[in-house]
Formats: sequence, C-alpha cells, structure tokens
Amino acid sequence: MIKNLVGLVTGGASGLGKATAARLVQQGARVVICDLPTSQGTAVAEELGGNAIFAPVDVTSENDVQNALNVVKDKFGRLDVLVNCAGIGVAFRTYNFNKKLAHKLEDFTRVVTVNAIGTFNVTRLAVGLIGENQPNEDGQRGVVINTASVAAYDGQIGQAAYSASKGAIVGMTLPIARDLAIQGIRVCTIAPGLFDTPLMSALPEKVRAYLAKMVPFPQRLGKPEEYAMMVQSIIENPMMNGEVIRLDGAIRMQP
Repeated sequence: MIKNLVGLVTGGASGLGKATAARLVQQGARVVICDLPTSQGTAVAEELGGNAIFAPVDVTSENDVQNALNVVKDKFGRLDVLVNCAGIGVAFRTYNFNKKLAHKLEDFTRVVTVNAIGTFNVTRLAVGLIGENQPNEDGQRGVVINTASVAAYDGQIGQAAYSASKGAIVGMTLPIARDLAIQGIRVCTIAPGLFDTPLMSALPEKVRAYLAKMVPFPQRLGKPEEYAMMVQSIIENPMMNGEVIRLDGAIRMQP
C-alpha cells in the first residue's frame, strides 16, 4: 500500500524524520526530505538512493515550503503523504527565582513558532497539492501525520514552551481532520515518549539510563524505527483519522 506513494518528511535529515524517510523508501515510496540547509539532508538523500531527494526548508517560511512542494511536483508529479517531524525544544523554568530571571519570551515564541506554527504552515500548503490527487475507492486522496509529544500531556519542569507547542499540535489534529475530510485527506498525530533521537544522544549515559528506567515496558528508549512503523500503520489503515496516538511504552511523566 506504500509502494509508489510520494511522501514529504520535514525534519527528515535526522532522528524520527530520517527513520521515517528511510522506511518509506524501503517500502517502495519516493520521498522528499525537508530540513534546514545546514542539516545533513543531502547526505541522507544520497544514502537512501534515487527515490529520495533533499529540499532545504525552514518550516516557518512560506516560500521555502512552497519551493519544496514545487520540487515534489516537478520530480514526482504528486504528493500522497506528509509527515511533519521538524521541531526544536528549550529547557527553562517560567521564572528562575535563584537568578531572578524570567523565561525569555523570544525563546518561548521561537519554540511555538517552529513546532506549532511550522507544522500548520507546512500542512496548510501541502494539502493543496495532496487534494489534487484522484481519490481511491474510499474517496481518500492522502494522509497528513504530525508529531506531538507526551509533553503535551505530561510536561516537565522547564518545558512550558515545548509543551505548549506540542499541545497546540494535539489540539489542531481533529479540527484539521474535519476541515480536510471533504477532500478525502486524513490527519493523525503521533505523540512519542522518550525516543533515542540526536537530542537524547547528547545527554550523559547516566541520564539516558535513568530515563529509560522510567518507561514501564519495554524498559528502554524508543527507537526512531518504531516511530516510522507507526507512520506506516497510519498510512495503511484508512480508519485512522483525527486521532492522537501516544507511542510511549506506557510512560506517564511525573514532575
């Protein structure tokens, strides 16, 4: 069911996005990898072979996203699947009373802009291209899969900005699915728990081991490939729509 589909993956040069792009190509899809110009996007596309190409994109830029969609149309003629994995984080308390220092408003704004507004920006533009497809027997033209986080529900100390941005992605899932239903475009969101991404790799091994033990089962960090498996499941299951799926080994983060 994935063979011959065309996908666009933001944040596709590393972590969850890279694993997703790799799985889609492995299953016979063609993929445009979108990430920042400074990313390893070109190398990743070369690694994945001729069915993957790189388009440099800042997800907050309308021009960048439109240019990437033009690449999709020029190279592959259509778009069937959008997977939004691009995102950033910041860790700072709302107010540090020891240093008498408030959370920087520009940091909060930047995280919400990239994660929430960037996700919506890519979605609103990409569905215009997806909507041009001929519908299948169900009337479906394509699928949008966004990435939230368990922090949308169980945000930790210092995660006000990140949790707010991911909560926005959770909150927009159903209304966007309802908006696009008339055109046969499904929308789902995956909310990963603790995954072994480059961000997590930067932590000391002791911290990584501690975090892994917080996961009830399996008691380890999630693998990016497992996120990619969920992407494939959503693409292949036509009744998955308007839903947020926690992919977290049953973890519920405590303060």
